[in-house]
Amino acid sequence: MEKVRLQKFMADAGVASRRKSEELIAEGHVKVNNKVVTEMGIKVDHSDKVEVDGMPLETEKKRYILMYKPRGVISAVKDDKGRKVVTDLLEEDVQERVYPIGRLDYDTSGLLLLTNDGEFANHLMHPRYHVDKTYVAKIEGILETEEIKKLESGIKFKDYTTSRAKVRVMSKDKKKNSSIVRITIHEGHNHQVKNMFDAVGHKVEKLARENYGFLTLDGLVSGKYRDLTRQEVAQLKQDNR
Repeated sequence: MEKVRLQKFMADAGVASRRKSEELIAEGHVKVNNKVVTEMGIKVDHSDKVEVDGMPLETEKKRYILMYKPRGVISAVKDDKGRKVVTDLLEEDVQERVYPIGRLDYDTSGLLLLTNDGEFANHLMHPRYHVDKTYVAKIEGILETEEIKKLESGIKFKDYTTSRAKVRVMSKDKKKNSSIVRITIHEGHNHQVKNMFDAVGHKVEKLARENYGFLTLDGLVSGKYRDLTRQEVAQLKQDNR
């Protein structure tokens, strides 16, 4: 392995972002080969012993996984209530310690990314990077034109205001008093899509994420996954610089 800057090595190991890793180095939290380092220019590789607050870093081959998350599964690597988590769906071919990028609610299905590349995950989750995420929601009631305009122009909540969304009503069922709606957002606040529809008077009955940027669920069934291609990883990194 080619030597890389210490802060990148730390970010790749999932310690923190590069910027936060630089702060940890400057504050004396990091040792390389048993010596505290506070300089930014040092380079390391797997042959070096790197510790943060006394804990050795272990780096693995980078893994990037696209999963079709089922409903009833937690977007986490463990759950204190003993519920099934997304990493329980991984088979023996995944030996790396991957974790989900962001989250999907317990009762939400759809496209979820997992990785062990901390810097990659931090980039995709950073608010300044506008990664479109498209959801299909079954909601109670018939979504009206004025409500669509409100969703598209931004909903104001206590802690934040949503950015412009793209909304398209795919179908309406007046007998069952329900609508199927496709909505595209790029933020990732907790329960955001559900809260947005609640704000215009419609409860979400079912929710699925179909797209993450240019990525889709094509070729996957619920509970299955695949590795991202090198081209897909490169494009995600390029799109989020």
